[in-house]
Amino acid sequence: MLHERMDGPRQARLDAGRATGATGATRFTTAEVEVGLAPGPYGLDVTVACPGAGLSWVVLRWRRRVPTSALILGDAWERSYGDLSWRHHQPERLLPWSWLAHDPVSATTTGMGVRVRPNAFCAWTVDEDGCSLWLDVRNGGGPVSLGERVLSAATVVEVAGDANASPYAVQRGLTAAMCTDPLPPVKPVVGANNWYYAYGRDFGPAQILRDAETIVSYADGHPVRPFCVVDAGWSPGGVCPGGPWTAGVAGLFDDMPGFAMDIAARGARPGIWMRPAALSTVTDPARLRPGPRPAREQPLDLTLPDNLQTIRDDVARLVGWGFELVKHDFSTFDAFGRFGPAMGSELTDSGWHFADRGRTNAEILLRLYETIREGAGDAVVIGCNTVGHLAAGLVEVQRIGDDTSGRDWERTRRMGVNALAYRLAQHGSFFAADADCVPCTPVTPWERNRQFLDLVARSGTALFVSVDPAARTPKVDADLRAAVRLALDGGEPGGVEPLDWLWTTAPRRWRSGGEELGYAWGESFGASPLAS
Repeated sequence: MLHERMDGPRQARLDAGRATGATGATRFTTAEVEVGLAPGPYGLDVTVACPGAGLSWVVLRWRRRVPTSALILGDAWERSYGDLSWRHHQPERLLPWSWLAHDPVSATTTGMGVRVRPNAFCAWTVDEDGCSLWLDVRNGGGPVSLGERVLSAATVVEVAGDANASPYAVQRGLTAAMCTDPLPPVKPVVGANNWYYAYGRDFGPAQILRDAETIVSYADGHPVRPFCVVDAGWSPGGVCPGGPWTAGVAGLFDDMPGFAMDIAARGARPGIWMRPAALSTVTDPARLRPGPRPAREQPLDLTLPDNLQTIRDDVARLVGWGFELVKHDFSTFDAFGRFGPAMGSELTDSGWHFADRGRTNAEILLRLYETIREGAGDAVVIGCNTVGHLAAGLVEVQRIGDDTSGRDWERTRRMGVNALAYRLAQHGSFFAADADCVPCTPVTPWERNRQFLDLVARSGTALFVSVDPAARTPKVDADLRAAVRLALDGGEPGGVEPLDWLWTTAPRRWRSGGEELGYAWGESFGASPLAS
């Protein structure tokens, strides 16, 4: 079945029985829309044409039995926010990008998804009678105007595990089917990041150079050099500023090329944070997009060629200063005015468009990621608050979950452990996964952070540590040194696998290197129900 949604409440429907086709291809048509389905080399290719009107949604339905006893897992639009889990049937639940169904009665797992870098935001709903793929082709908060263009919207893939295959193994198979061209880092990505003890305030080059010396001491002569990443706060404009990205804070970061050289001279690889899609200083309001602007930083219109060129030049400038890693942040929020949990089925507020109405939101973000990749050259790129399903193949590393915390262990448990468990299958298939930093601060319990450190190091995913000098002790340093060296080795051979993830959002039992490990994530009073 196909649904066409135009401006306002109008909706047209077409029964699948009115389809036409030959030689394996099928076309669904209404008076204004044509949807094509054709087998391709990687799956079922979906195309959309709507030359005479605006278009918001296309919905495709597969009628098949999904057992009532099945547990259903989806993904998240961008980062996860401690919200991923296997659940019983909830027919209206939106499942971004992919879904898996595990039936404990038959011990079988099946799933479907769309290949990475589609030209639509793609989500699924699953019920006992089948599943539906919802293709969101909007531009900003309104319909896209495709004109005479035929949109290659998505490619659908499907997996079915053998009886008794673990759900994790089937998830790995699905991620592999969704991406055949990842961009893996040449070497393991391990390093220091100052955010969770500094939080963008009251630091200068001396503190970063101390971090570089610390992470190099933990690497202890390992042939893979660790990174030292300068997070937000090095540039003018506040704690998480927008551009321009032409200079550091006056009086502190006056010589950025020299600063990068100083980090490298201490044995670490220099890395740096930026927010490419927003401005703290606006000289020309015409550069900004319409729509919601909930933050002080003002969002660029990502369809304007001059803005994209500026972003490319900004990234190239940072790399030209000598930074070998660029972490770009906030672009989903700056594009839509919302973070992942608020996006749901409405990515942004309704009633506005980008300057170029002819491109879908997915196409607009894809072009942004391509622009950043072009500017970065051979530097490692980390996407944060980026849409991993669109960025796969364009970034070496992807932040898969929301922020951990150097102030509240509960946030690390909710965000870090959950993201690692439920998106670990994307590691190596899409990119190197980054479950975010392991904090080491005086106000968070090291006995809990140490366990998270151990799990991340064993996993082979990216490991960044945020070490407050006030929290260092000989025992803490020994734990960090062992974990950093293991992570620089690439983790435990075979990585890790969550074992009890069907029943909890923060798995405690994991397989690692042929043995089963148990972690205790809760504090003495259990897990906190309070906002963190």
